[in-house]
Amino acid sequence: MEMIGIVLGSGLGVLAEEVDITREISFAEAGLAVSTVPGHAGKFIFGKLGGTDVILMKGRVHLYESHGAEAVTAGVRWMAEQGVDSLVLTNAAGTLNRDFAPGEWMMLSDHLNLTGTSPLSGANFIDMSEPYDALWRTAFRTAASNQSMKLNEGIYASLRGPQYETPAEIRMLRTIGADAVGMSTVLEAIQARALGLRVVGFSCLTNWAAGMQKNLSHEEVLETGTSAAHVMAGLLKEVISVSTRS
Repeated sequence: MEMIGIVLGSGLGVLAEEVDITREISFAEAGLAVSTVPGHAGKFIFGKLGGTDVILMKGRVHLYESHGAEAVTAGVRWMAEQGVDSLVLTNAAGTLNRDFAPGEWMMLSDHLNLTGTSPLSGANFIDMSEPYDALWRTAFRTAASNQSMKLNEGIYASLRGPQYETPAEIRMLRTIGADAVGMSTVLEAIQARALGLRVVGFSCLTNWAAGMQKNLSHEEVLETGTSAAHVMAGLLKEVISVSTRS
């Protein structure tokens, strides 16, 4: 039976409320580094969502917390060891696309790794021509339409952080094709693909990027992410329950 892993980004921990929980394991108990960022609880939650076995990774660690790429992706490897074969990645991101408003979701069609690192250093070459599974994305697109949910699709750029981007950096990112920007997800997607996992990714668009609004704060990111999380929960339930029956 398929088991699905779900990584929850900033402010998206309320998705765990939709899971029938059987047990919890802290990052420390699993031998992983613990996040110091508000909104990242730092634990794995086992249970069922839409009748499907899931492991929720509630929170993550980041490069900007002085962790290396291997530590940042350790949770993905740990979930794969537990039997996860499909992975849903979520994050909170700034939107660069004026057609994608804060409070909406964007499904990742591709990404830009601008972190300057990789979890695969010294490993074999990995094909990244389809980082996010096309068939699974179609299923989410159909489910969003069924629920009258606006689901944007675009390219996510990952930077190291922790500082938010400058207006000049945002103009650069828009020029090279980014629709949203954040500080996570991409290294996890690379690691998951190297392990042969099916991957889909979603950005909760929590704010306009620099130069498109003023006075961005992490508190605003958390607040918007929390309010949008329940919408994503409904979408995940529908797709996960159908995909595991087919």
